[in-house]
Amino acid sequence: MRRDNPAPHMSARPLLEIRGLHLDFGTPRGHVHALRNVSLDVPAGQVVGIVGESGSGKSTLAYTVMGLLSDNAEVTSGAILFEGRDLLSMPTSARQSLLGDRLSMIFQDPMTALNPVRTIESQMIDIQHHEQSGRSEKRARAIEMLHRVGIADPQSRIGAYPHHFSGGMRQRICIAMALLVKPALLIADEPTTALDATLEVQIIHLLKELQKEIGCSILFVSHHLGAVAELCDRVAVMYGGEVVEVGAVREIFHNPAHPYTRALLECDPGRIRQRTRTLPTIPGEVPSLLGNRKGCIFRARCSQAFDRCLHEDPVEYRIGLDQIARCHLLDEKRLVSA
Repeated sequence: MRRDNPAPHMSARPLLEIRGLHLDFGTPRGHVHALRNVSLDVPAGQVVGIVGESGSGKSTLAYTVMGLLSDNAEVTSGAILFEGRDLLSMPTSARQSLLGDRLSMIFQDPMTALNPVRTIESQMIDIQHHEQSGRSEKRARAIEMLHRVGIADPQSRIGAYPHHFSGGMRQRICIAMALLVKPALLIADEPTTALDATLEVQIIHLLKELQKEIGCSILFVSHHLGAVAELCDRVAVMYGGEVVEVGAVREIFHNPAHPYTRALLECDPGRIRQRTRTLPTIPGEVPSLLGNRKGCIFRARCSQAFDRCLHEDPVEYRIGLDQIARCHLLDEKRLVSA
């Protein structure tokens, strides 16, 4: 597991601050509350992972930060502060000027992230549109970055089209394009999902090296707990559109406080010590996010749920110095110990 970086000075402001974010999607059946009261910090120079089951809101949060939402999406409240500026209240032109410059993104599927009818060269030159240098200098930087991410013979291969590359090589190209502009914040939306296990390890190690070299922050969305343990400094656990627990990777993986976090870790194949034909699962189904609701979002699947979980939304409880979880059990334990 990655050794945690020293905690930044308490007075240092996080590069990205998400505060009380609520996001709805309008549908014919009503409003889907895809994100509810999400708060999360991404400190400068650190890697923050977001984990959770499919449908937990991980990618939705990433796309909301980037401003890449469908027309039926609406942020109903909250703020997204990047370098102290609220992205949600920023004029569209000003926010767009940050994309591909201070903010960059690696998308989930390398097979569709690149334009199939344009060469890699033209796409990598275009991504440098904020630079004032000439085309030859931009091309030289693109070739250097392709070499940096492990593309063999980049001088000749830069003129090829995406279909000339394998899935793993395309993802390397996507990483090269995202980091070519040396962003302050890189958002990686499950960048290893479409790759096999060997390529996944290579991509994770590549991201670690490049992140240290460039010094950027990374918001890393993944369902793979092993990848998060290897790459990230901090991790946020999402369920049903809410952040239920957040803290340093070491604390979350060794001392999970929320029942959902514990259940998620128990389902990790990497933690199974005995041979079995049946992988562990969390009983029940992810809840519908249509309409309003009260109480804990995880209560229907939680073996420790009690009456309070049905009627009262859990608030944040601090565990130690750097770990927070939303669970009524934490309050009950405090009451008993008091």
